[in-house]
Amino acid sequence: MVKINTVICPICGGHLSGYDKVSRLVRYRRGAKGHICLKRLQCIKCGRVHREMLDSIYPHKHYTRDIIDGVVEGLITPETFGFEDYPCELTMAKWLINNPLTSF
Repeated sequence: MVKINTVICPICGGHLSGYDKVSRLVRYRRGAKGHICLKRLQCIKCGRVHREMLDSIYPHKHYTRDIIDGVVEGLITPETFGFEDYPCELTMAKWLINNPLTSF
């Protein structure tokens, strides 16, 4: 995964060119869901494919960054209004154990 507008391969330093686009599910407050389109880029030197990552989401997570950060920082709990349904308590507990703020 690379940041938006990256043109250099993080593996070999080669040039990245457009490959395709993929849809990604994102979960918001109050159980709302949406899809975003992410570009994939291929290195012309090593051939690896990298996905562009938005600042508003963490890699390998469906919930937005502000929801995850709120849970980890203790601002969002299962009782917080607007978050009663999503994310579930088990998901919140996993985020607290595997803190994404320090993982990425």
